[in-house]
Amino acid sequence: MAKAKSKADASQDETPVLLSGGNPQIAKGHGDPPVQAYIAAMPGWKSEVGRRLDQLIVQAIPNVQKAVKWNSPFYGMEGEGWFLGIHCFARYIKVAFFRGLSLKPVPPVESKSRDTRYLHIHENDRLDEEQFVSWVKQASRLPGERM
Repeated sequence: MAKAKSKADASQDETPVLLSGGNPQIAKGHGDPPVQAYIAAMPGWKSEVGRRLDQLIVQAIPNVQKAVKWNSPFYGMEGEGWFLGIHCFARYIKVAFFRGLSLKPVPPVESKSRDTRYLHIHENDRLDEEQFVSWVKQASRLPGERM
């Protein structure tokens, strides 16, 4: 006789819902598994870029802490808060550097928050990986956001 699926088993089989703008709805959680679930659920070209961003962050900061909060992956240092977040929009991926104003050079896109700066990645953009890794390393050494 086949065993009935538990609610947890069934939820693992379901494709995550995409919220407005194509951002995956992923349950809040700490560690790599929820971040990988988010990346896998990123629509179209964004999933490949998300995988590359995650690889670059982990290569730059091997002991980086990860979590999904508010349907977005966050990266930070243990006990120091979060230094970077990723969010999908319809036409681009937004990478938020929470202390971006302190980075050299400052990431290109301004925020309503004085310290936060963004990098927007569109489908046909070539990511400057060297600059991105430099920002990640710099950001990891700054006080993070407590969220």
